[in-house]
Amino acid sequence: MINFLDLQKINSQYSEELKIAASRVIDSGWYLLGNEVKEFEFSLGNYVGTKHAIGVANGLDALRLITKAYINLGVFKVGDEIIVPANTYIASLLAISDNGLVPVLVEPNLESYNIDIENIENHITSKTKAIMTVHLYGQVCWSSGLENLSKKYNLKVIEDNAQAIGAIYTNESKNNKKTGSLGDAAGFSFYPGKNLGALGDSGAVTTNDDDLAEMIRALGNYGSKQKYVNEYQGLNSRMDEIQAAFLKVKLAHIDEDNDRRREIADMYLSNIKNPKIILPQLNSNYINSTLSHVWHLFVIRTSVRKTLQKYLIDNGIQTLIHYPTPPHKQLAYKEYNNLKFPITERIHDEVISLPISPVMNNEEVLNVIETLNSFR
Repeated sequence: MINFLDLQKINSQYSEELKIAASRVIDSGWYLLGNEVKEFEFSLGNYVGTKHAIGVANGLDALRLITKAYINLGVFKVGDEIIVPANTYIASLLAISDNGLVPVLVEPNLESYNIDIENIENHITSKTKAIMTVHLYGQVCWSSGLENLSKKYNLKVIEDNAQAIGAIYTNESKNNKKTGSLGDAAGFSFYPGKNLGALGDSGAVTTNDDDLAEMIRALGNYGSKQKYVNEYQGLNSRMDEIQAAFLKVKLAHIDEDNDRRREIADMYLSNIKNPKIILPQLNSNYINSTLSHVWHLFVIRTSVRKTLQKYLIDNGIQTLIHYPTPPHKQLAYKEYNNLKFPITERIHDEVISLPISPVMNNEEVLNVIETLNSFR
């Protein structure tokens, strides 16, 4: 069986380093808001290219805290609108509505699966205060057009970078910037299955905004900058010391892991030749499209998904669907259930995610390719 994702095998690569890190934390007697978190935050900020990195409990909280902080800073107010892709994981919307803000859904581009930047301006109103761009499946979602829109309408740009750590955007001046440093703030998830995965839940916010960083730190610590002095109605959302220690170990290997994902993706793209399968595409508008994708997921499309998925499992290949139901069709957003987003709905009806991870060997990759090519 080729598992969709073998987390035990991924983490066993670093088992000795992880055990040393765990022992260091246990022996320290300090388990929250200590040196391990500080060191990981420094390493993450340095890697991404931002002044601040703030460890939090998970990826959803990272986005929740960004929007909550902007409300506390007077940048947003309840009822304001944030533009968000219709084709995304529901967490992107939850972070908005949880703070009394209104998600405004915009269709994706069918080739990249990311929000159609050319269509954003049509959805901007007097209540629009931000755009949340999601680097879905690991591919950069950015452009000079997006930057120009944010300046024209004085909008904040929040990156949902849960799936794309290490992806690089190269602008017209050929300057490289990593996702997480492109917008005003970014939320990261270190859920175990991510490219940089903790051994439990964890997340982070990156930003170059001093005031925003200070507010997020306070809000994530019960709204407190000083113990037992609570200035704001905050949350309890802190990265713990042991996850920070684990993540620092794995951060040192993220580029080589992402490069292996790119190698596997290239094998898939070059060798899967089945007319019933639509392969994902690198965004040809990017100057360096290869580096713009870290392939958190390798997502194909087919009109015969149920049949193909059964065929693959019968042949020992596990797949998943990311995601079977779009946010506007979820019961959590009943008020959106009657809205029509045909491109989004088509994507959610047709996608299948193939196995891809840095511990897959070439024999396994070729097995997947040959099995797909034999599908009739």
